[in-house]
Amino acid sequence: MSADGVTRRPNRVSGQRLSTLAAELGWNGSAAHTVIVSGVTGSSHNVLPGDAFFAVPGARFHGADHAAAAAAAGAAAIVTDAGGQKASLATGLPVLVSLDPRRDLGLAAARLYGTDHSSIVTFGVTGTNGKTTVAYLLDALLRHLGATTGLSSTSERVVAGRKHPSGLTTPEADEIHALLALMSESGVSHAVLEVSAHALTRQRVSGVRFDVVAFTNFSHDHLDDYATMEDYFLAKADLFDRGRAMRGVICVDDAWGRRLAHDADIPVVTVASTTSGDAVAADWRVGVTATTVSSTSFVLEAPDGATLAATVPLVGDFSATNAAIAIVMLVENGFPLNDIRQSLGATATIDVFVPGRTEIVSGDTGPTFYVDYGHTPEAFARTLSSLRALTPGRLTMVFGADGDRDASKRADMGRIAATGADVVVITDFHPRTEDPAVIRSALMRGAAEAGSTARLHEIADQREAVRFSLEGAQQGDTILYAGPGHEDYQEVNGTKIPYDAREDVRQALREAGWPPLEAHE
Repeated sequence: MSADGVTRRPNRVSGQRLSTLAAELGWNGSAAHTVIVSGVTGSSHNVLPGDAFFAVPGARFHGADHAAAAAAAGAAAIVTDAGGQKASLATGLPVLVSLDPRRDLGLAAARLYGTDHSSIVTFGVTGTNGKTTVAYLLDALLRHLGATTGLSSTSERVVAGRKHPSGLTTPEADEIHALLALMSESGVSHAVLEVSAHALTRQRVSGVRFDVVAFTNFSHDHLDDYATMEDYFLAKADLFDRGRAMRGVICVDDAWGRRLAHDADIPVVTVASTTSGDAVAADWRVGVTATTVSSTSFVLEAPDGATLAATVPLVGDFSATNAAIAIVMLVENGFPLNDIRQSLGATATIDVFVPGRTEIVSGDTGPTFYVDYGHTPEAFARTLSSLRALTPGRLTMVFGADGDRDASKRADMGRIAATGADVVVITDFHPRTEDPAVIRSALMRGAAEAGSTARLHEIADQREAVRFSLEGAQQGDTILYAGPGHEDYQEVNGTKIPYDAREDVRQALREAGWPPLEAHE
């Protein structure tokens, strides 16, 4: 059972002897030959009878602190490191000691659930921005081609069309392998996984061998977890190791992508947008041909000169680049470009919906209102630039910043908002344990330092901020509410308070007399 209460384990698990797993993975300790392990988990809350509980060390506590709870829930054994051995032995269960229990959680799950010899073609996507969008585009293109797909994203997990809620961008290793095994049972032929830097650093994709991986871009984020941008980059670059993947696709619009293309440990091809300039060498080129408030059309040129023209129902030049990355990943997996072209039909439109990514929630009349998940300076800059080109009237931006997360980006977030928008409304987002007034103050200072003519407003309450942004708004104006995206809560002092930004905006539009675009089914 996962933390959100949804069972994602495969239905058929034969079980393995604990002693066999211990011998294969090099664990030390006493493993009774009669003990059969039927599952693995790193969370004492998710233990099912017969599980091996992996007590891994964490930043704030050691998993062995919860060994007794795991034993009470029916764990058959405990796998831990030397630091957790003593507390684990107190349970009376067999205790195995691993040099790296976090890594071995994935390797054991792969053996137990059979994903170490799965026939599913597996794609992985990393980068600072655009991971979710590329994942959804890749999933949509595969379905256009007739494949049965599985998807693991920040927004949701999908198994052969059946949707489940999502927690982490990339689940823990035991859930990843259980999910892949469940996909296999459900007839999935191709799986798409978002892979965060944390997933790589914390071994969440241990035991997964990707057929094709992609790198979207790289910019300031997560410096609360990584000491430097170099450390953050190297975490993502690890996906392009031959032990993790077979082939790669890299966007080289930024210097980090060009560096990765040079240093990657696997064969890679490169993609660049025409806006990056002719000086940037790339195997594939993508150029935008037309834009509307709800779509972007583009042409992708292959190394041999062949082209594919298509439209994606998403906003921004970066949407064309994201689509290009997805298409090239398919080509690298063996799908002919002409087959992809033909699968899109006469309209040449990729049939995709990406929850909370520059998602339009307004109707045909009144201001155009978008809700977006972007929460980095670079994401702000790209989105505002795209929306400015589509906005004949006033451009308003509503946003806040995460508490207990990378505070070093807050000034840049404020500055970019004030540089790109006519009206800036700073509100609360997820303050968590921080004083929300302190967070808003940092954003306001950054906005003021931009020295722009933008009108700056600080409104703590999100609902009030949304309604303020609509005051005086009219046809031709654009409003961007950045941050919450698909999420349906606000986190304050450890409590998740229900709040769905998209539904709030729809209600605010109704109150203002403007028809909203109803929720996507």
